[in-house]
Amino acid sequence: MGTRNKHYLWLTALALVGLLWLLTCGKNEQKAVTVSVGGQEVNQVIQQRGLTAQDVYAAVKTYIPTGKHDEYIMFASGGHSGQVLVIGVPSMRLLKVIGVFTPEPWQGWGFSKETREVLAGGNPPGKTLTWGDVHHPGLSETGGDYDGQFLFVNDKANSRVAVIDLRDFETKQIVKNPISLSDHGGTFVTPNTEYVIEGGQYAMPLNGQYASLDQYKEKYRGMITFWKFDRKKGRLVPGQSFALELPPYWQDLSDAGKQVSEGWVFLNSFNTEMATGGVESGNPPFEAGASQRDMDYLHVINLRKAEQLFKAGKTKKINGFNVLPLDVLIKEGVLYFVPEPKSPHGIDVTPDGNYLVVSGKLDPHVTIYNFTKIKQAIEKGQFKEHDPYGVPIIDFDTAMEAQVEVGLGPLHTQFDPNGYAYTSLFLESAVARWTLGGQWTSKHGKEPWTLVDKVSVHYNIGHLAVAEGDNVHPDGKYLVALNKWSIDRFANVGPLLPQNFQLVDIASKDQPMKLLYDMPIGIGEPHYAQIIKADKIKAWEVYPEIGWDPSTQSKHPKAVQAGGEKIVRRGKTVEVFMTAVRSHYTPEHVEVKKGDRVIWHITNIERARDATHGFALPYYNFNLSIEPGETQTIEFVADRAGVYPFYCTEFCSALHLEMAGYFLVKP
Repeated sequence: MGTRNKHYLWLTALALVGLLWLLTCGKNEQKAVTVSVGGQEVNQVIQQRGLTAQDVYAAVKTYIPTGKHDEYIMFASGGHSGQVLVIGVPSMRLLKVIGVFTPEPWQGWGFSKETREVLAGGNPPGKTLTWGDVHHPGLSETGGDYDGQFLFVNDKANSRVAVIDLRDFETKQIVKNPISLSDHGGTFVTPNTEYVIEGGQYAMPLNGQYASLDQYKEKYRGMITFWKFDRKKGRLVPGQSFALELPPYWQDLSDAGKQVSEGWVFLNSFNTEMATGGVESGNPPFEAGASQRDMDYLHVINLRKAEQLFKAGKTKKINGFNVLPLDVLIKEGVLYFVPEPKSPHGIDVTPDGNYLVVSGKLDPHVTIYNFTKIKQAIEKGQFKEHDPYGVPIIDFDTAMEAQVEVGLGPLHTQFDPNGYAYTSLFLESAVARWTLGGQWTSKHGKEPWTLVDKVSVHYNIGHLAVAEGDNVHPDGKYLVALNKWSIDRFANVGPLLPQNFQLVDIASKDQPMKLLYDMPIGIGEPHYAQIIKADKIKAWEVYPEIGWDPSTQSKHPKAVQAGGEKIVRRGKTVEVFMTAVRSHYTPEHVEVKKGDRVIWHITNIERARDATHGFALPYYNFNLSIEPGETQTIEFVADRAGVYPFYCTEFCSALHLEMAGYFLVKP
């Protein structure tokens, strides 16, 4: 063991001794201690800072010494930034921001030819999108457990879905849903990632054409899309994907069945009133009009049956996309409804797959449905009634297993391996812990379907994430509360405040939950996160070989090795083949004529880990991040004569400032 590691282990041991003393003696008791670090007594530091026993416990619980790694990795949506945040747990250190739906200069995301083409894949016809509203990251699964291979994420604002390869943490594909402008119930995956689910949000004509709100019931529709995923290629396959036409309720979050419910998909909805707003015309506002009924509809979807119908050609084309019509779904037994408490915002399937947990924002209970009962009702044709479009409705009491009163404003639920469920309470600013029933009945002497514990969070929690908490085999240990407001938690940075991710200790089966850490999030408005064991991710340290193209995960056709650099002119096109290595580019001078089209390939020929080089070209608006082994391309027209120094934007060596060159454009 190295000296440094021994040093940090020694410091950790000292801290634990100090913690033991504090927990034993109390913070106000004055007792002599012998533990010291750097000549300063631990107790003295604790007392000077006014720390409590809980403070010291939290510090020790979350501290990760230099050179040590977190046990878990959390992928959190970056909200309006259009990106994905990568955070270590329990340290709560921000490790990376993955460029997804918007350009990100540090990574060169959206500046190279390769990454611009990925971004362009999500543009609607004739438009270039420059922002996204990232909502729900979803990790790929095998057998219902995260496998650490891919991450999917949706853009609610523009109904886009992205694929991120976790070998290099880069976005490989963005697809635009051609029948919707907004989505919310994505991206959740089936247990073996055959499909990536994208649920809609606000009803609209699926063909994108105009229809007045007077025609809402006739011409507006909802949707849910099942994107086929080719794991070998790491790509969604639009031609093998399809959508379901749904009534014009506002569909919300979704979740895929697992184990006993595998092959089924569950989707929330609200505004079954089909309110259309219009306060300016004297109509009830949306929040009132969409909250009049006591119940909305949980959508129960037979995905296997829908897939069979798609393969049998029962779809129609809308904007070139495969859509199963609503009347076909009803006739063929694909779609069923179950009443759910109004304005629901969470639908979460328990690890055994037999229970569906729904939270109505205006109901202090979580409602637990029994999938076995739902399936039996479907098989027996036991329906209470039909909705206005003919969708069969299963009786609430037939499908419902239990209700647990958890508190005010319940939203989302996740699970641990000890038989507990955790639900976020938006209005109460708390997390509720309660016991599951059935085969998940607690073994610790607690009654099933019972509220056990609450912990306050700060403030207005939305989603929450438990370590692998929506898996077949949840880990537990830690929970992260994704809080919308921070108010007084951090230094004043003006009227626009960061949001607050709070780490909660849930490791003990019998002790109350403990709040450990506040993490300000000063980017976007994060919504959802998933937490995976870090050792499941097998990311590359450098690209597999020199000249790698991350967009295709293969050798770049224009890559060069050292000694192969050149500049080639073909008429009005100049093609540059450049290498980058500490501390120079080759060639260092590139001269063209005004009006020339420039195609510039840059290969980082380093093989050392972390030996990344940048490439900044002023005026022409380029910055690249070229990791070891990578090749990237930029294309542009040299439209202004002049001298343009280019340079490396990553501090790569002692002679970093000398890693530069001149791009000369002759009149």
